[in-house]
Amino acid sequence: MKKVIFFIILLYLTLASCSSSKNDGEQIEPNVQKRAEAEAKKGGGIILFGGDKKNSGSLDFSSTNVMWRATLKTLNFMPLVSADYSAGLIVTDWYSEQKLGKEQIKIQVSFLSNELRSESIVVNSFKRICDSNGTCTNTFVNENVNSEIKNSIITNARLLKIEETKNKKPSDKK
Repeated sequence: MKKVIFFIILLYLTLASCSSSKNDGEQIEPNVQKRAEAEAKKGGGIILFGGDKKNSGSLDFSSTNVMWRATLKTLNFMPLVSADYSAGLIVTDWYSEQKLGKEQIKIQVSFLSNELRSESIVVNSFKRICDSNGTCTNTFVNENVNSEIKNSIITNARLLKIEETKNKKPSDKK
């Protein structure tokens, strides 16, 4: 009998701890970049690329990262499924230039480091072709397309870095 009561209490406490909602009716920001900036200001998350223990509450990889911003700028015409700066991953939804296009593309960008280098990101693209019956096949996109997307991201990152450097005040430079 004691085991049953203990089990019921344990079950109640477990369920009670799951009942509170983090959102509590709060509106969720639909703009991914603004939401990422707000989360970065709050702190927390996973520290990806090292970091020191004294700043363990702050994010080393956030929306202030020039590669992150350049990727969002490059892919701004595509709907995003996920943009998780703490995981270093951006995934777009299936996209087609035509309204009822039978051929769609999806892009995934993984960040390997914060540095403004070609080796810092990996771009994977996928193509989906659907026939008139609604049957779809998914394939990898040609590696040249991935290279073009990556080069566009790197170019945008360089331009953002140049703009950032020009806009710094002389007292801000180290």
